[in-house]
Amino acid sequence: MKARFLLLSCSFLLSVSISAQGVLTFEDVMKFEDIRSPKISGKGNWLAYGIWPDRGDGKVVVQHTGKKMQYEIDLGSQPVISGNENWVVAFRSVPLVDQLKAKKDKPKRGLALLNLQNGNTQQFDSVSTYHLSNDGNWLAIKYYQSKEIEKLKHKNKKLGTRVELWDLGNNESFEMDFVHSMSFDSLSNHFVYSVVDTSGEGNGLYVYDLSASEKGIISTSVDGYYANLTWDSKTPRIAFTKATLDSDYKESDANLHVWNAANNNLKTLVRADETNDLWTLRSSNRLTFSHDGNRLFFGLMPQPIVDLEAKKDEEEDKEIDIYAIDEIVKDRGMDLWHGDDPRIKTHEIVTFNSRKNRIYTSVYHFDSKKWVQLADLEMPFIQIYHNTDYVMGSTDEPYLRDFTHDGSYRDWYLVNLRNGERTKVAERTSNGPAYLSPDSKSVVYYDDKHWHRYDVASGNTTNVTKDISVPFYNEDHDYPSLVPGYGLTGWVDRGNAVLINDKYDIWQISLTNGKAKNITAGKGREAKRIFRIRNLKDEDIFKKGEELLLTSYHDLKKNFGFYTAKVDKEGVKKLLEEDKKFTFVAKAEDSQKILFKREAYDEFPNLWVADDWKLKKRKQVSQLHMDLKKKWNWGSAELIDWLSLDGKFIQGVVIKPDNYDPNKRYPIMTYYYRFYSNRLHDFNEPRTNHRPVFAQYVSDDYVVFLPDIRFEVGRPGFAATKSLVPGIQKLIEMGIADEDKLGLHGHSWSGYQTAFIVTQTDIFDAAVSGAPVSNMTSAYSGIRWASGRARQFQYEKTQSRIGQSLIEAPEKYIENSPVFFADKITTPMLIQHGDADGAVPWYQSIELYLAMRRYNKEVVFLQYHDEPHHLQKFPNKLDYAIRMKEYFDYYLKGVGAPEWILEGEMYLGK
Repeated sequence: MKARFLLLSCSFLLSVSISAQGVLTFEDVMKFEDIRSPKISGKGNWLAYGIWPDRGDGKVVVQHTGKKMQYEIDLGSQPVISGNENWVVAFRSVPLVDQLKAKKDKPKRGLALLNLQNGNTQQFDSVSTYHLSNDGNWLAIKYYQSKEIEKLKHKNKKLGTRVELWDLGNNESFEMDFVHSMSFDSLSNHFVYSVVDTSGEGNGLYVYDLSASEKGIISTSVDGYYANLTWDSKTPRIAFTKATLDSDYKESDANLHVWNAANNNLKTLVRADETNDLWTLRSSNRLTFSHDGNRLFFGLMPQPIVDLEAKKDEEEDKEIDIYAIDEIVKDRGMDLWHGDDPRIKTHEIVTFNSRKNRIYTSVYHFDSKKWVQLADLEMPFIQIYHNTDYVMGSTDEPYLRDFTHDGSYRDWYLVNLRNGERTKVAERTSNGPAYLSPDSKSVVYYDDKHWHRYDVASGNTTNVTKDISVPFYNEDHDYPSLVPGYGLTGWVDRGNAVLINDKYDIWQISLTNGKAKNITAGKGREAKRIFRIRNLKDEDIFKKGEELLLTSYHDLKKNFGFYTAKVDKEGVKKLLEEDKKFTFVAKAEDSQKILFKREAYDEFPNLWVADDWKLKKRKQVSQLHMDLKKKWNWGSAELIDWLSLDGKFIQGVVIKPDNYDPNKRYPIMTYYYRFYSNRLHDFNEPRTNHRPVFAQYVSDDYVVFLPDIRFEVGRPGFAATKSLVPGIQKLIEMGIADEDKLGLHGHSWSGYQTAFIVTQTDIFDAAVSGAPVSNMTSAYSGIRWASGRARQFQYEKTQSRIGQSLIEAPEKYIENSPVFFADKITTPMLIQHGDADGAVPWYQSIELYLAMRRYNKEVVFLQYHDEPHHLQKFPNKLDYAIRMKEYFDYYLKGVGAPEWILEGEMYLGK
């Protein structure tokens, strides 16, 4: 037996195994088809979904839910079924071969229109986007810019393109040129579109009356720019912004307008000159009508501090003095990092454009014909509620400096819609938003392990969960950050009570008298079954006695189901539960039919339809991969448990081949991150990427092991080792694992764990570590380049779980860093990293490689060029998947003698 901790020696007893029939090959993985973008029609009679392989061309399948009727759209994707169930629209992709052949002038996608009455399909080439009217009678197709216009190389980037408006019932089309934006109203009576043409003479906003087949003018203006077309769902009126383009096609400040189709009345709501010197209304905007139609939310933007374009023009006209010091240093290339900066410079740079283009919410009141600015630089965020009196506002401005090392915090405000006055409700919260009740009487928020209610009338705050005996904070939280809760899930009677989750159950807590009722009657905690509401409505407001659809997940058995409960009652009733995983997909909008998926490790997640949400009458409607266990040695999954070295109960998933021989011991491929036992009934979709395909290994005579990890703050590496190694020992004791054929694979956080664990034990015979942190002392003050954030917060508060700064606890950073124990490693290691990784700096893999190389350890480092944290380029993904498999095969099965493992590869130039 090999030593389990503090390495002594490492020996390899390699054996050759012959692949069984039904091995899942890399070509099989590339060809493996998946269901994408499933849709159910409004009346529930039709389904549409894409079937696409990992690599290659796919299709859309359209089938009737009650009859044996099925159509296909070759190369189709992202299907949409019309409201009248007469049509299916789908984008039509370019064949992959054509994409690969094209060097320049890449071919563009098209559109397919399927007639469900006769199965005929019409195709349209070079389609940018489309809009389908709600009633399903009209289709507007917007094309990519024509080659003739492209050849003009016009400087106006906002030029419109050709649109065809199709009357689908009569098979007639109307053509419109230079359309910039377009929109149908909710009742399908009007089609409004804006025009931006090459001369600017025809610019304007136009309407096509769909019932009268007549074109009308809403507004025209030479060089006008009309944008943000937004319909009111209650009345036939549309809001929009109007600006003017200058000779360089830059936009002026904008006006806000609304046009009423009922009386052809055009009104100006807000003029650009009504804002002050600090704020402006721009075409970059977001318009939202309140549900009652009484208010229109829009955005303002701060006036630019410096007009960079004007300054550039001014500089070009100046004479040059070659000795003018101030002018010379203006061309410096430098960023200044100041200790008092709210954001560190990299984060400031990465977020610059989003902050520059941020919309600060304001509201227009139609009754008073006045508008109010709600957000500003001090409180930039508004959470729109469709209440009549208030919205919620928040700010992180006071805590931006803490963001570097601590985390994200916000103050929350109740904001008066009439006058913009704000009242602070909660201070320095970090776990989720503050929720305004539909009746505007309460604000409910989570803080310091409890839920709190702010009374709008009195201004008093009460803790509404302190007298309830169960915790409402995350019971599995093992980070040094503040503990989050499980979420607010809805309101009762518009705010008289609130529905809040604990880990297992759902509570109804009165906001008038504070009384709490467990509507799942504690059955969740009793059985370790997690209940959650699956809302079938557009709003999260429920009535007393209303029946609720619940999803369920058993925290110990790992199976899924559906239950029902009632608001203001106690108790649950099982609707459907099996040793499977069920995923709710959608409810038909105008029918009771439900679309869901059922899956298991060895059952592809096909689509099922139930007649209603009680799920009594249900049937499988898609039939993909029904023969996968006949075609491949796919294997089966089972649950095991063990105790960590600290005596903690831990679970994991073991996946065995279908021809598993209990008298034989198998090579083990271990894959993990944190909690993976919840994947017991997950179908592991074959995909070519940085993750191993479980069925590919199982079909080639491996056993795959997915263990849970229980972490400790301050000792993440040791905790991972103490959780995982006893699980491996359990597999050996059960007679499953060959103790000399044990592989370990992890990526990112588990890449770190893999690199650390092999410094503590020689139990593993091969390890693959993708994008690992290897030296916490150097990584601590590094940068996550994708976000621009400092990495300090990750160690002090989140995933890396040290819980203190490097200055406060240098020994913890050293103790948890693999590079400081590289001399103890005896496990051969394959390291993978993309050199454009924006999450984990790739020099962390260099440090690990150099440390192992210094002590003559078996190590290979795969550096993939211009790749981020997860490989994106298909050739690189496939190359890594192949090398990963070859590496494990060589060290765990004695198969092959890859030259790249034995000798490496010489650099031969680009």
